[in-house]
Amino acid sequence: MLSIQLIEQERQRQTTVEGFDSDHDDTHNSGELVNAAACYAALAQAQAVGGPDAVPHPAILTLWPWDKEWWKPSQDPVRNLVKAAALLAAEIDRLQRLG
Repeated sequence: MLSIQLIEQERQRQTTVEGFDSDHDDTHNSGELVNAAACYAALAQAQAVGGPDAVPHPAILTLWPWDKEWWKPSQDPVRNLVKAAALLAAEIDRLQRLG
């Protein structure tokens, strides 16, 4: 499957399963979506270098904007990149709604 399709599916899952629709995303106006994306991307980078059990530098997780229960990493770096990209898409949409 193409990466863009994976990202679209994840964004759809975030919306329908988790309930993170545009109204919800609009409440995150302090960089939370970007910070969460950075955490997943950093994990994927660590996994690309060190394998599926690798962890990102501990400092990166200080960016995690929400309760730890919402940090749901995968051992699959592609899955973590897809989550990161979907979070970035949500932030792009949020910013575009601002005009």
